[in-house]
Amino acid sequence: MEENTKILIVEDEQDIREILQFNLAGEGFEVEVAASAEDALKKDLAGFDLFLLDIMLGGISGYKLANIIRKELDLSTPIVFLTAKGAENDVLTGFNVGGDDYIHKPFSIREVIARIKAILKRGVNVTDNQKIITFSDLSVDLSKKSVSISGEFIDLTRKEFEILVLLMKKTGQYLDREEILTRIWSNEVIVTERNVDVNITRLRKKLGSYGAYIKGKSGFGYSFGK
Repeated sequence: MEENTKILIVEDEQDIREILQFNLAGEGFEVEVAASAEDALKKDLAGFDLFLLDIMLGGISGYKLANIIRKELDLSTPIVFLTAKGAENDVLTGFNVGGDDYIHKPFSIREVIARIKAILKRGVNVTDNQKIITFSDLSVDLSKKSVSISGEFIDLTRKEFEILVLLMKKTGQYLDREEILTRIWSNEVIVTERNVDVNITRLRKKLGSYGAYIKGKSGFGYSFGK
């Protein structure tokens, strides 16, 4: 694992918190802990590379904390939920608020470590405090709102750009049309799922060979990745 990879564990059970901290530190990660979401929010969350969140926290829940991280802080940092809750609706809620993975208690520490490493090794990299997203020769500059392939800039509309960013931040995950509509056209009333299909068709064409990395699957939606 790369040195200085920082993980924040937010867990209100001291024994679990200490076990996770000890074992992840043993794998070479730089680990910080918080006993509550409130304590976590006192930290510079932009400085972490992954969040490991318990859901059933006192006060602000793990779901709510994830929503703050995604919506208010605008961070795409991977989030792994760790919880005893295992119903399908709980899992879906976790993904809908921006979670990248979901691990049930009681857990195997080896499984936790393996999943964290898998998430951190994904093909899409976000650097410079979330300002640049890269995938091979495809580069997305969030500050300049620009996209380039091998240094050649690609002219995208605002919606095409926002869809690409959304899919790349969720690489390997399928987002259904309704979720894409909600995130990209949140304040616009007269839009349909067809708007998503049309924009993705244009986006694929403009990206050339990289357009093939935007995959559609009936009943699941769209994803980006290998």
